[in-house]
Amino acid sequence: MYRHLQRRLADAVRAFLRRAYSLELDSIVIEQPPKVELGEYALPLAFELAKKLRKPPRKIAEEIVAGLGPVEGFDKLEVAGAGYLNARVNRATLALALVAGQNPPASIPPGKILVEHSSINPNKAAHIGHLRNAILGDTFVRLLRYAGREVDIQNYIDNTGVQVADVVVGFTHIEKKTRVEIEALTRQPHFDYYCWDLYARVSQWYGEGNEKNKENLQVRAQTLHAIEDASSETAAIAELISTAVLRRHLETMDRLDIEYDFLPRESEILHLHFWDAAFTKLKEAGVLTFETEGKNKGCWIMRRAGTATARGAADASSARSETETEDLDTVLTSIGTNFGLDAQAKDQISEEDQKVIVRSNGTVGYVGKDIAYQMWKFGLLGRDFSYRKFYRYPNDHECWISTTPDDEAAEKNHPHFGDVAEIYNVIDARQSEAQSTVIEALRGLGHNAAADHYTHFSYEMVALTPRCAAELGYTLSDEDKARSYIEVSGRKGFGVKADDLLDQLIASAKKEVDSRHAQLPEAERESIATQIAIGALRYFMLKYTKQSVIAFDFKDALSFEGETGPYAQYAAVRATAIFKKAGLDPDAFLTHVETAASAVPPAQSAAASVPAADLTQFLNGEASDEFWSLWLAAAQTSHVIDKCIATTEPAYLAKHVFQLAQLFNAFYHRHPILSEPDEKRKQFLLATVAVVRRELTATLAVMGITVPPVM
Repeated sequence: MYRHLQRRLADAVRAFLRRAYSLELDSIVIEQPPKVELGEYALPLAFELAKKLRKPPRKIAEEIVAGLGPVEGFDKLEVAGAGYLNARVNRATLALALVAGQNPPASIPPGKILVEHSSINPNKAAHIGHLRNAILGDTFVRLLRYAGREVDIQNYIDNTGVQVADVVVGFTHIEKKTRVEIEALTRQPHFDYYCWDLYARVSQWYGEGNEKNKENLQVRAQTLHAIEDASSETAAIAELISTAVLRRHLETMDRLDIEYDFLPRESEILHLHFWDAAFTKLKEAGVLTFETEGKNKGCWIMRRAGTATARGAADASSARSETETEDLDTVLTSIGTNFGLDAQAKDQISEEDQKVIVRSNGTVGYVGKDIAYQMWKFGLLGRDFSYRKFYRYPNDHECWISTTPDDEAAEKNHPHFGDVAEIYNVIDARQSEAQSTVIEALRGLGHNAAADHYTHFSYEMVALTPRCAAELGYTLSDEDKARSYIEVSGRKGFGVKADDLLDQLIASAKKEVDSRHAQLPEAERESIATQIAIGALRYFMLKYTKQSVIAFDFKDALSFEGETGPYAQYAAVRATAIFKKAGLDPDAFLTHVETAASAVPPAQSAAASVPAADLTQFLNGEASDEFWSLWLAAAQTSHVIDKCIATTEPAYLAKHVFQLAQLFNAFYHRHPILSEPDEKRKQFLLATVAVVRRELTATLAVMGITVPPVM
C-alpha cells in the first residue's frame, strides 16, 4: 500500500504540474524523510523546477501545496526547509489497508521473463561460489513472482566445454578407466566429489606457467574436439560424467529449495546446429567479418564491445564456464584446417579491437555459441530443442532437459520454453565482455528491443576468511592468515564444496538447538537446525551488494545477533510465540482487526476487534511515532521489492528484513504485550505483532528463508 500511495501522490503532482505550469515530467522523485515525524514521503521537486520556472524553490513548493488539493489517503502536504515537500498519509487508513493485506498491483508488463542462473560446469561438485549465483538467481525469481511476473528458470549446462574435457582426460588418460568402470563410479555416493579431486590432479598434469606440458595440453584439445562428435566414445563418456554430476548439482540445490524448469545443454546447441543458423544471420548482417591478415588471420571476428565504433553499448555479462585459456586456443587452432569460409568485405578493425568468434580451424568459441543460445531465448533463431523429462523434485515439479529428435525419451507434449520478453543472466562479473559482445551482436542484427531487455545480473566472487579456511582444515601460511580473505580455486582443489558447507552449517546450528531445546525429538531438532542453517547461508549471500566480494565466515553467518538470517528468523519466532502463549491464532486475529467483527469464535475468545478509531488513537497520539515507524516499515515490502527488481539488487530486501526485525525487537523489549492492563492498548499491541510477523514471514520467504517453530 505504501507503494500505491506513492504512485498516487506522484500522479497527483504530475497532473498539477501539467495544469499549472504546462510541464510534463515522466519521473517524480519521491524519497522517505529521515525521521517519521516529518512525514512519509519527501519530494525535492521544487529544486528541480527552480531553474525552469525561474522561481525560488520554496515559492514553487508553496504553490504546489496551495494548488494540489486533497489527495486520497493523505492528510496534508507541507513545505519544509528551503523547498522540500513533505507528505503525510492518513495513518489509520494505511494501517487498516496493511492489516487487510491490501496491496494494489502495479501495472504488469506483458510477456514472460527468463532468469538463467547457477550454470555450473558439470565436471565436479558445486562450491561456495556457485551458491552465491544460485541464491541470487533464485531470490530474483521469487522477487519477480511476488511482483506478479511469469518466470521461466533455466540452468545452462556446458557439457562439451573444456572443464568436462579435463575430467574425461583424468578418467581416460590418468586413471586409464573404461567407460564401464566410469559408469560404475557414477552410481557411487558423491561422484561429484571424486571428480573434484580428479579435476585438481588433471590441472597439475597439465602443469603451470613455463612448466606447462604441451603434450598433455594437446590431449586436452583433442579430447575437447572429440566431445563435439556425438557418435564418438569420448562424447559418450563425457555425457555419462556430466549427466551424473548434473544430477548431484540438482540434489545439492534442492537442499536450498532452489529449482529449475529447463536445462538447455551446449551439446544440443551444437548437434541441432543452432550456431549454423546464427552464423548465417550474423554474416548476412555484416556483424561478423573474415580476417585475412595479422594474428587473427583465418578467423571470423566481431568488433570488441565498447570500442570506438561499436554500434552501441549495453552491459551484460559473463560466461557460465571459466574462460578458455590462450594456451588452449593456440592448441585448438593447430588442430584441423581452415574450413574454407569465404571472406567478406568489412570495415577495418584494429587487432586489439577484434573479438574472435570462430577460430581459424573453424571451431566456434564460447561467445559464438552463446549468441546463438540467446537468440533462441528471444525466439529469433528459427530453431528449437527437443525436450525430455530429467528430474522430478519432491514437490512433483518437473525439470526438463534439452535433447535431440532421435532421442526415444523426447516428448512432444512439453512446456513451451523460449520466446521470452526479457532475459536476466546471473553470471559473475569476470565475464562481462563476453555478454557485452552478445548484446552487440543482437544490436548488429537489428534486434534493439531484445538487446534493451537483456540484462546481465553481475556479481562478484565468494572467498573465505582465514578463520573459515582454517576451520575447514586448510593449511595457511602466515601471509594467508594476515589476509582479509582467501580466494578459492577449483583447479587447485582449494575451496568449499556446497554440500560440505551446508552440512557444517547444519551441524553448528544443531548444537545450538540441542542446547536450547533438548526436550524436542531428534528429527524435529534436525529440521529446525536445517531451517536456521539455510536461513543463515541465504541471508549471508544476499546481504552484501552484488558488486561486493564476500569473505564467508561460519561464525558471522550463524550468529543470532546482528545482521544475520537467524536474527531475522528469531524476530518472527518471537512474534509467533506471543500469540502461542496467549492461545491465539495471529492470522485469525488480523481478520478480526480487519473486519472489526464483534462475533469472536470460541477458539479466539481472548481476541477482540481493533476499530479504526483505536488505530487512529494509538498511531496519531502522543509518543505514537515509535509505533508508526514499525507499521510504516511493515507496509513497505512491495516498495522495496520493486526497488530490488529495478536495480537487480536483492541486498535492499535483506536490509529491509533486518530493519523490520530490529524495530520489532526494540518494540518487544519496550512493551509487555500480554500483561498490558489496558485492553484496547493490548489489542493494538497484538495487532502490531501480527502485522509484523506476517510481513517478516512473507519477506523472508521471498529470500527463500523459512521460519522455524522455535529457536
